[in-house]
Amino acid sequence: MRRLLRWVRNIVVIALVAVAGLAAVLTYNAYRQPSRQVAVDPAPPIAIDDQGAAKRLAEAIRFPTISNFLNPEQDAEALRGLQAHIAASFPAFHAAATRELVNGKSLLYTWQGSDPQTKPIALLAHQDVVPIAPKTEQDWQQKPFDGVIADGFIWGRGAWDDKGNLYAMLEAAELMAKQGFRPKRTIYFAFGHDEEVSGLRGAKQIADLLAARKVRLDFVLDEGLLITEGVMKGLNKPAALIGVSEKGYATLVLTARGTPGHSSMPPRDTAIGMLAAALTHLEDKRLPMRVRGAVADMFDTLAPEMSGFNRVVLSNLWLFKPLLLREFQKSGTTEAMVRTTTALTVFNAGDKDNVLPGIAEASVNFRLLPGDTQASVTDHVRTAVANDKIAIKPFEGNFDPPPVTGTASPSYGALNRTIREIFPDVVVAPGLMIAATDSRHYADVADNIFRFSPVRATSEDLKRFHGTNERISIKNYADMIRFYQRLIQNTAG
Repeated sequence: MRRLLRWVRNIVVIALVAVAGLAAVLTYNAYRQPSRQVAVDPAPPIAIDDQGAAKRLAEAIRFPTISNFLNPEQDAEALRGLQAHIAASFPAFHAAATRELVNGKSLLYTWQGSDPQTKPIALLAHQDVVPIAPKTEQDWQQKPFDGVIADGFIWGRGAWDDKGNLYAMLEAAELMAKQGFRPKRTIYFAFGHDEEVSGLRGAKQIADLLAARKVRLDFVLDEGLLITEGVMKGLNKPAALIGVSEKGYATLVLTARGTPGHSSMPPRDTAIGMLAAALTHLEDKRLPMRVRGAVADMFDTLAPEMSGFNRVVLSNLWLFKPLLLREFQKSGTTEAMVRTTTALTVFNAGDKDNVLPGIAEASVNFRLLPGDTQASVTDHVRTAVANDKIAIKPFEGNFDPPPVTGTASPSYGALNRTIREIFPDVVVAPGLMIAATDSRHYADVADNIFRFSPVRATSEDLKRFHGTNERISIKNYADMIRFYQRLIQNTAG
């Protein structure tokens, strides 16, 4: 009995020592890494005519520049009106820069720099907006295309995405042009007109034009990740995430063929049944979750800024990664950061309740993590479906994830520093853009691609993105203008 008790006691001691040792390792890992935040002084205050700027943005919202891939002329008149408004609103900038119309509707401005040996940069935005979801017009507090200023906000479709960025860039450039600023490096302002429906007629044509002129850009900055407040658990400060990578896009059309006929005599395998089974398999056998690339860099950067157990978790992913992924899996927003997502978006089959259709067709949309490709996703679908009777065809406009931008470049450092100068209360980290932007079309002409919108947003604000009651506060908009002015000073001054 004594021997047994001694053996049990030794096991308990070993276990306690192991637990203490593990706790020590976890604590050490959590606190050994110093903050990666750049120490900068806040930028000197810049006087902004915020009411005048708000008025101009509100006027821009009144042009319903809703793009349509199948009907590219749908918003032609609205685009002409918007572009006339831009020309009238920013005369000093138009006097300093050269304006070109690309493919009839996209705008390319060239603000010539004084040093031709320095690589130029490009600031991107888009003129088009998404439509209002049918039967939701009555849910808006202000009509979506009235461009109303009320309660300290500019209301309407495009206030945030993306006329806010576009006009903030122009407001900054106008102010600097009036002050006699001339950039050292050339700055391109590239404003596509069909970003919401692929950017193939707009941004891609601008990028192709620059390539034909043998222009090589140091960096492009497009819309992207935001300054989120109260969104990340364990982070007591707002998080400003710079999109250094972007997901790819692949829609696959699955087609099942069966024997058409009377519903009173159905065969064992029907077109709808086979396709429904295939779609169920795809939802059940989703691609694995992964922490890598920009997302891993984001966790490493944010870990020292976290508090409590969240800091321990992010600093010890070798142990806690399964726990973290389970948490991320609970929300579509967070899960999209760590998985190539599978979304069933379109299903077409049949036109009469007593007739078996000969064809059933469905579209499945995948947003690809960097590292995955259209080919690898297609192979995954073929394996998961496991039915040679179902044809798989790629959709027009698919693309692999663009190259990942590193964080060691001077341009990333300048962007990081600018954010901290204008928003001194935020934590800056690299991140993954889960949606598509025009910036991907510039991969062949730019050394670095960044996706960041200097917009503060809470979890409630995120619902307004492409949703109801889109708006931006006047104060937020004034800070956006300050940000772009400071960025131009830091990178081209």
